[in-house]
Amino acid sequence: LRLVLGGSRCDGRVEIFQHGTWGRVLDDQWDMQEASVVCRQLRCGEAERAYNPPKPQRGTGPVGLRGVRCAGHEANLTLCNTSLPEGVLAAGIAEDVGVVCWGNRQVRLVNGPGRCAGRVEIYYQGSWGTICDDGWDLPDATVVCHQLGCGGAVEAVGSAQFGEGSGQIWLDGVNCSGAEAALWDCPAGSWGQHDCGHKEDAGVVCSGLTWGVQGCPCPQSPRPACSPLATFLPDFMALRLENPDGCSGRLQVFYNGTWGSVCSNSMTLKTVSLACKELGCGDGGTLETRLPYGRVSGPAWLDRVECGERNSSFWQCPSAPWDPQSCDDLRDETHITCNG
Repeated sequence: LRLVLGGSRCDGRVEIFQHGTWGRVLDDQWDMQEASVVCRQLRCGEAERAYNPPKPQRGTGPVGLRGVRCAGHEANLTLCNTSLPEGVLAAGIAEDVGVVCWGNRQVRLVNGPGRCAGRVEIYYQGSWGTICDDGWDLPDATVVCHQLGCGGAVEAVGSAQFGEGSGQIWLDGVNCSGAEAALWDCPAGSWGQHDCGHKEDAGVVCSGLTWGVQGCPCPQSPRPACSPLATFLPDFMALRLENPDGCSGRLQVFYNGTWGSVCSNSMTLKTVSLACKELGCGDGGTLETRLPYGRVSGPAWLDRVECGERNSSFWQCPSAPWDPQSCDDLRDETHITCNG
């Protein structure tokens, strides 16, 4: 048995493997009893929903099972009554069937500098949604960080610091003790019930975040070896190149919850080299100079990054102070191609 076209292995359209091929399961009275058996058989916990998939998700292949009646306690679907009289089958319109199991719930962090910091999102009943920041605090963040294997919580953030989500706001008033195994084990309001907008989306920063600052691996570390670039939370940083290959394109820095450009004034090949090294893209690169006219969209955080021979990390290099308007012409943005 398997579930297909869902967001995880524990939700989707039901298919059964018989006689060497996967087949659709069709029924005209599919309900929670049948869904409970499917979820139990797949070790996905309790059933949350039984449904008939919308037209784009319906199958077109062979039918493996048509007409199922379960009591709800069976160990697998084939132990249910699958030998219904033709008259019963003809009475209704048999359609593809689907289930959502409790085990399909997931949590993730998005729009941050790594997988261990970002906006908190929960996958529930087939869609991703956010959490309102009402009452959001460090014990709540601790549960998320532990659940994701990201260490402890460094900060619980609100006010959509990692950007506004879209779609559902799944939880409000979350009140964890910090000892729960999963976020949905914490006391909270009913699923989908809230009085929030996405401007109140909650986020976390975990101690497992991979910091780009050499010599300053976490916010509690002493700072004597760090340059002004090596700031503490909530102004933590990361570096990226915007192209899909990750080793060429516009150079950007993550600062104060937002990605922004690095300007090219005073940019040297030594600075390019340290940026490429920081990104795991080799030990050198070239600076692109043929750039279009136009205005910069979004913040341009840094200018006059001047790395010297004594600097071993991009983050140790002196620069102008943080300023979201460090440059406003596209020709002044830094574009590099690393040799890695």
